[in-house]
Amino acid sequence: MQGLHLTADLRHCQCESVWLTDAKRLLDHCVRQVLAAGLQPVNQLVHSFPATGQGPGGVTATVLLAESHLCVHTWPEQMGVTVDVYVCNFGADHSAKARHLMDALVALFAPGQVMRQALQRGGFG
Repeated sequence: MQGLHLTADLRHCQCESVWLTDAKRLLDHCVRQVLAAGLQPVNQLVHSFPATGQGPGGVTATVLLAESHLCVHTWPEQMGVTVDVYVCNFGADHSAKARHLMDALVALFAPGQVMRQALQRGGFG
């Protein structure tokens, strides 16, 4: 159960708005970044939310990894994104790969503000 769970809350994103609303484009990019980080995608799911009176609908993109998961949620009406990367370290330490993946996704959205958190999971003595 040992692993690393990274989160990032992104505000004031300066990226092209299509990255916040185009489900297929975002999911395809996530899968490419997973592979570039040296992680193994095993399945994927994406959902587009309908537009509201506040603006266009956002996207939730999830890539199931052999090592655990990546999940991205977008709020285009707020120019905000949350990113969640969790890797289990059973058999090998995938922490550097998780950090690489997180850094690539944060760079894509070009946020004006970032709040990152890291949690070591499974730390039973």
